[in-house]
Amino acid sequence: MEISVAPTRKRPVNLTMNEALVAQAKTYTNNLSATMESLLAEFVVNQQNVRRDRQGAADACAADWNAVHAAVGSFADEHSTL
Repeated sequence: MEISVAPTRKRPVNLTMNEALVAQAKTYTNNLSATMESLLAEFVVNQQNVRRDRQGAADACAADWNAVHAAVGSFADEHSTL
């Protein structure tokens, strides 16, 4: 899942933020909304990458386990009560 970089419709949202931090941030940017949007977009991309990496690790683990099962079978196979 990628973030759209094309201009999209914007709407106002309410955020509760530390007043002192906002005042400090305003000394570094004249467009706090654009700065926050950029930081939020970066956060979303990072979280998507984390999720993708975690899924990749889980897929690799399952593939390795399936290879072990295909090669040696299941430990439980020797202990069937049927």
